[in-house]
Amino acid sequence: MSARNVVLLLFTAVCFAGGGIFMKLSEGVSRPLPTLAFLALFLLGAVLQAFALRQADLGVVYVAVLGLEAALTLVFSVALFHESLSPRRLVAVLLILCGVVLLRGD
Repeated sequence: MSARNVVLLLFTAVCFAGGGIFMKLSEGVSRPLPTLAFLALFLLGAVLQAFALRQADLGVVYVAVLGLEAALTLVFSVALFHESLSPRRLVAVLLILCGVVLLRGD
């Protein structure tokens, strides 16, 4: 996978994780601005992921984006919403990231 694709995957994951933040802030799509923000970020993330798929395998791109998104979402949830970060959650995310690294090397 090229360096360009890795950057694209990172931006894609940031869009989806950011969309998750705004989804939470939308309070069940009852607040218009956070709702529009999460929809826009999810759309942008999907478009970026489609570009990444032009040069890489579906299984690798999809799992890599999901794994990076999961890690970013955990960091954002702890930093912004003061959610707990137990050792178990940390190990789970580290395992996900290890899987992403292993997929990238294929």
